[in-house]
Amino acid sequence: MVSAKARIREAYAQCAQAIVMGTVSLERAEDAGFSVHSPVFPVSQAASLAHVHPQTLREYDRAGLVQPMRTPGGARRYSISDIDRLNQAQKLSQQAIGIAGIALILDLREENRELRRELRRLKRPQGESVFAADSSGRVREFRVDFPARGGRAGWRRALYGEVYQIESRHALRKLALETHHQEIRQIEAPRDDAQR
Repeated sequence: MVSAKARIREAYAQCAQAIVMGTVSLERAEDAGFSVHSPVFPVSQAASLAHVHPQTLREYDRAGLVQPMRTPGGARRYSISDIDRLNQAQKLSQQAIGIAGIALILDLREENRELRRELRRLKRPQGESVFAADSSGRVREFRVDFPARGGRAGWRRALYGEVYQIESRHALRKLALETHHQEIRQIEAPRDDAQR
């Protein structure tokens, strides 16, 4: 039986592949529930997903093009947004653009993405705002419309879902269903033994 963590990692890998292939954007991945800034990929997997050599990752890290998170032991971990940035850097490099130019283009692209996200947020219907820190320490705004989202319980789901980086909705539904079935099997197993 595959663990929940393994299924989530696989979902993240598939999402990163779709971004590299150009079939999904970071915005769509985020809208689907993926935490695009969560560091989940080790060096070898990140290199494979972005179609670059691991040494290229080190060079981009030293040049400041892609700066992965570090584990307490010092190992580098890359996020979906890092994979997208690596992919874009590689494409720009193949067009004979220098490192400084690539860095500028990637930074402007990220700023553009942030502005589009802010514009989408401002276009949404107004509700109350709650501010909280996510797992990386960044302060995030959560819009809350109590009646439409199940009262205060809906607010808690919205807040904690974002703070604890609830993963792909599909993966969570599947995980909840499997957990439910596993609990039923555990309850029924003692009954079966008692009947024998």
